[in-house]
Amino acid sequence: MIYFDNSATTSIYPEALEEMNRIYKDFYGNPSSLHRLGSNAEKILQKARETIAKTLSVSDDEIFFTSGGTESNNWAIKGSARANRRKASRILTTKTEHPSAIECFSYLETEGFSPELLDVNPDGVLDPYLVSEKINEKTSLISFILVNNETGAMQNLDEVIRAVRHKNPDTLIHIDGVQAYGKIPLNLSKTDADLVSISAHKIHGPKGCGALYIRKNTRIRPILHGGGQEAKYRSGTENVPAIHAFATAAEIIHERMDENRKNCKMLKNIIIDELTKEFGRDGFFVNSPDNAYEGILNISFPGVKAQVLMHHLEARNIFVSTGSACSSRKSVQSHVLKAMNLPKVNIEGAIRLSFSGFNTANEAISFTKAIREIIPVIRY
Repeated sequence: MIYFDNSATTSIYPEALEEMNRIYKDFYGNPSSLHRLGSNAEKILQKARETIAKTLSVSDDEIFFTSGGTESNNWAIKGSARANRRKASRILTTKTEHPSAIECFSYLETEGFSPELLDVNPDGVLDPYLVSEKINEKTSLISFILVNNETGAMQNLDEVIRAVRHKNPDTLIHIDGVQAYGKIPLNLSKTDADLVSISAHKIHGPKGCGALYIRKNTRIRPILHGGGQEAKYRSGTENVPAIHAFATAAEIIHERMDENRKNCKMLKNIIIDELTKEFGRDGFFVNSPDNAYEGILNISFPGVKAQVLMHHLEARNIFVSTGSACSSRKSVQSHVLKAMNLPKVNIEGAIRLSFSGFNTANEAISFTKAIREIIPVIRY
């Protein structure tokens, strides 16, 4: 099996799985309970919080555990917008965000907020000058994805933040770091961001677990109410085994970050080089920009439907994803690629390859061999 869909989810590190099972078995107490079993679970929870905080270079009391990236994005966007609506109701994001972020802006419009989706350039990057033009005294929040989940495009983080702070220092900045965390360095002590979302299952941790960094003194409201866990910010009994496994995976992937990036770059180069030899520079399209994170490669072939190609690859036990969402009733073009103003032929045939440290050069070569055999058969 060749698994090139690591942006969707990753296989769990064996060490993280082993640790998660150990906690499930031996430390099953509720961390809010006052007895010894609860105290032991609370210590494990706190240790995990410290570990995640260390990887981001922040204080442990700025890390709050959630059920994953979707909840973290929802909480960051809805919670901060609602907390600051008396000051301002204008909220900004880009047209290339993950659905878990962009749908929040659509929903908040029903609550009386004024969202605006900003254009990106052909590389999928937000122009700091545009940000500077759009930010004003009524802007309470701007949210943007750091590493795009479809193309790997990386935002000019420091430049965008400087543009925001120059126009309105009170505007909150939320970064969707789900595809960036553990893949590229994130030193939040040197990054003037207020909120950052991360997720466990993108870094070989378990599904159903994530975190939100909330900088001290940031105004934000809970979106879950109940027992007041997570310093009264996020109610619900913490998933201690998953959180511990999250921290275990975070330690491992940060230790291997440089090695993983080099491996991903090698795989990306092999695939582009081999496809260029076979099809020429005009025989396929690289939709990922030059500045893209090495682990994501979005490509398409003229005269080829992405879903058809994906299923032919699956028949050979090669797993990728399409660059556009698809349902049984209709095909929906990728909003990310459309926002980059790519031609229709690029968008219709787009597939996303996303790599991890577990992928090998032999897998990349096998993929290109399969492509050479499949494309002539399915091209219309």
